[in-house]
Amino acid sequence: MTSAADRGTPAEEVGRIGPGLAVLVGVTHDDQPTTAARLADKLYHLRVMDDGAGNMNLSCADVDGGLLVVSQFTLYGDTRKGRRPSFVAAARPETAEPLIDHLVERLRELGATVATGRFRTHMEVHLVGDGPVTVVVEV
Repeated sequence: MTSAADRGTPAEEVGRIGPGLAVLVGVTHDDQPTTAARLADKLYHLRVMDDGAGNMNLSCADVDGGLLVVSQFTLYGDTRKGRRPSFVAAARPETAEPLIDHLVERLRELGATVATGRFRTHMEVHLVGDGPVTVVVEV
């Protein structure tokens, strides 16, 4: 993942993992530190990694997989009305950032290798999806 102050500036790499999970996290108004802690536990132990026999039986905890955590308020974009998404369900940055920090801290306490981006910065996220697995995780 790279960050640049503006798109004309050369990108700086700020986070990288090997095999593991790219985690796009949306925070809403009623999320709490306990929500972030439950999410960390769920993500680190989610059995979506290949066990060598073609089955999703292993977790990042089992295979020492990394987690790339990226705050993504646009996950709460509501497009039910009109043609412009509404982001009123997304928590404001001053609420979301500490919760993302708490999530990352808890993942690290569990033993996870975690990389992150920079909050409130334009990020270029490059990922290679190894298999057709995308899941929505809610706690």
